[in-house]
Amino acid sequence: MDSAKPFPSSLQISDEQQALALRDAPGTLAPQAREAIQELMHEGESANTRNSYQSAMRYWAAWHVLRLGATMQLPLSVASVLQFIIDHAQRQTTGGLQSEMPEAVDQALVASGYKGKKGPPSHNTLVHRIAVMSKAHQVHALANPCQDGAVKELMSRTRKAYARRGELPQKKEALTRDVLEELLDTCDDSLRGLRDRALLLFAWASGGRRRSEVAGADMRYLRAVGQIDFIYTLAHSKTNQSGTDTPENHKPVTGRAAVALKAWLAAAQISEGAIFRRIRKGGHVAEQLTPAAVRNIVKQRCALAGVEGDFSAHSLRSGFVTEAGRRNLPLADTMALTGHQSVNTVLGYFRADSALNNQAARMLDED
Repeated sequence: MDSAKPFPSSLQISDEQQALALRDAPGTLAPQAREAIQELMHEGESANTRNSYQSAMRYWAAWHVLRLGATMQLPLSVASVLQFIIDHAQRQTTGGLQSEMPEAVDQALVASGYKGKKGPPSHNTLVHRIAVMSKAHQVHALANPCQDGAVKELMSRTRKAYARRGELPQKKEALTRDVLEELLDTCDDSLRGLRDRALLLFAWASGGRRRSEVAGADMRYLRAVGQIDFIYTLAHSKTNQSGTDTPENHKPVTGRAAVALKAWLAAAQISEGAIFRRIRKGGHVAEQLTPAAVRNIVKQRCALAGVEGDFSAHSLRSGFVTEAGRRNLPLADTMALTGHQSVNTVLGYFRADSALNNQAARMLDED
């Protein structure tokens, strides 16, 4: 069709769209100005979001070629989106759980590197890929098949079907204080041990920082308070992508966390730039850590401590909230440190052991 557009490698506005948008604007813009607009659009987009969108669109394109035998173009038809859903969502049949994904297509997607393993994805992954495709249509101002009534109703019923089967989203285990102490015990006074101790305590005690926030921590935003404590200003985060200046941006790093951070900075001789850095052979302090490196440090310390469970970097965040729940700390105080804006989101982190401390459940035990 005339309005069809090739699928975008990302969800950024194309040069053609920029030209159309600017055509009727007063005056004319030089090519350098249009390039500057594109660069600002790119810089203002989260790297994690951009990568996840690009990965989802690559998968959509590969599935479309293998399943439907044609190069994907936008806008997609409603039928194509419905086919994508039933190919990736399992349904209960007399023969057990099944989806409509052909075996050969599934195998080809794995062999080409678009899937890690055969079989249907998690429900969360399906929801994410539909959301990405919907966003692609919105950005290009095209008729959006993902907002069609049939698609929305099928996705709603699919979610309910998964819930009735008890297939709940898988969450990383909470790294509560008792588990954290075991990890800290593996950190010696070597340069790597000092770094990992400071990193774990900084991430946990300042409110459960995300791995991207830990990797991006910079001396510019660290301010000493008194002889020991620090205030770290979280100028940008997932819940504050516009950089709005609020009191909740200032995260305390106190007590043991402050002592550990001070020891690491002194040993690594860091006075500017990234706080947490890679350590090369020979004890050379190098470039800043990546978010993936933060995850690996948590997993490595869990292995050294002999801690069993599905822990990752996000376990520090969920562990902080869970520990706060165990101690019945005010929800407002917890949210001020984590940066959550939704009470329901914070409550979602509370694990069963936090629920056991709910005093309302113990009314029958009162004298």
